Amino acid sequence: MALTQRLEIRQSQALVMTPQLMQAIKLLQLSNLDLAAYVETELEKNPLLERSGDDADAPAASEAESQQKAESEWSGEGDKGEEFDPPEGTTADPDDAGEARAPSSDNLPVQSEWAGVGAGARPDADYNLEAFVSAEVTLVDHLAEQLALAVADPVRRMIGRHLIDLVDEAGYLTENLAEVAEKLGAPLAEVEAVLAILHGFEPAGVCARNLTECLAIQLKELDRFDPAMQTLVAHLDLLAKRDLAALRKVCDVSEDDLSDMIGEIRHLNPKPGLAFGNTLVQPIVPDVFVRQGPDGSYIVELNSDTLPKVLLNQSYYAEVAGSAKNNKDKTYLADCLQTATWLVRALDQRAKTILKVAKEIVRQQDAFFAHGVQHLRPLNLKTVADAIEMHESTVSRVTANKYMATNRGIFELKYFFTSAIAAADGGEAHSAEAVRHRIKQLIDAEKAQDVLSDDTIVERLRVAGIDIARRTVAKYREAMRIPSSVQRRREKQLSAGTTS
Repeated sequence: MALTQRLEIRQSQALVMTPQLMQAIKLLQLSNLDLAAYVETELEKNPLLERSGDDADAPAASEAESQQKAESEWSGEGDKGEEFDPPEGTTADPDDAGEARAPSSDNLPVQSEWAGVGAGARPDADYNLEAFVSAEVTLVDHLAEQLALAVADPVRRMIGRHLIDLVDEAGYLTENLAEVAEKLGAPLAEVEAVLAILHGFEPAGVCARNLTECLAIQLKELDRFDPAMQTLVAHLDLLAKRDLAALRKVCDVSEDDLSDMIGEIRHLNPKPGLAFGNTLVQPIVPDVFVRQGPDGSYIVELNSDTLPKVLLNQSYYAEVAGSAKNNKDKTYLADCLQTATWLVRALDQRAKTILKVAKEIVRQQDAFFAHGVQHLRPLNLKTVADAIEMHESTVSRVTANKYMATNRGIFELKYFFTSAIAAADGGEAHSAEAVRHRIKQLIDAEKAQDVLSDDTIVERLRVAGIDIARRTVAKYREAMRIPSSVQRRREKQLSAGTTS
């Protein structure tokens, strides 16, 4: 067969990642602070962009005032009206958009009501060595990393993250546990159990509620929290007064022993959190507000106070374009016009997408807002994406670095996505927390002569309608620090022999 060269014309469809499309995707995953910095950069380099007069002159509204300006109310059937529908000619999902066309000057959006905040690097930015310097790890980041490894249960992880956010720079927990439990709608015993886990994190003594507890945690870590030391820590007021005679009496130790104990106390760290430096902690600014309406439904609104409005100055463009004489100036103005128009549209579309995802999350997790953290439902990205007819990757970008202010506190959007265990009969899925609770109940009820293996637990769960693998049972059992069936059988036999 002879090989020949020839020209052919073929027609095909492909998704082209234009600069405008990449910009829309980039803006979608930025936090409010990052988006603010990005917009500031664009305002500096693009003469056709300017801030809205309202943003420049009016003072920032309070959170209560911004909540009163709610414009969208969630109901079971979805959005009311079409104020949040994508504008004609744009797509709700940046991932599904085709090649973008440059806008004409005849049909330009004058203003984005939700233009906002970001810190993206400019394509033509100077080479910056500081970009390669590793960021300083904060105390909150350090504790959050340990929490992700130590706690698998989504409910306990949410409680733990809320407690970590309440830790001050010295490492102390600053809020009463009863108030935390009431705000989260969780049992006080569950919050105390999570705090006990946090007390095992590094640096030793972190998440203590007072100095006495901080020192006690560190002494337990060193295996030096004997009764005498426990009494000494409980009477730190006497130590502060240098009343050594009273301390010897209450601790019932000799003068030399007391001197050694005081020396050990002095080697402890009363402010363990300061080991991470005095890094300035940026307050979390919520992207979305959720509040309950008079009829019991939930009102979801964007935090517009953090999103500065951006204007496209068409009059200035018309004035300058009329005086442009050479092709270089005309090309520059055309580029500025196209960039400004797409930035306004991208910011507007970003706000609409965030609101759409947030409303669906509230709809799916309404039991959490009504009853607390124990009522979180199994939820994944695909469920939300299918409900709002977007791609999973878009929902993933929206939930990154975005926060929701609720009556139970401020939570990152991704915290509302919890794992699920399929039902054996094809019915409604079971939450991972409910399955863990069922496993613990089965193990607590077992007898010494009938210790349940992981395979037996799997069989009993399937009879109860829970489809779960043996390795998943083993993983949940180990996460709850429950020993294997062999170890449990040995412990029960030893306990029975000791009793007899």
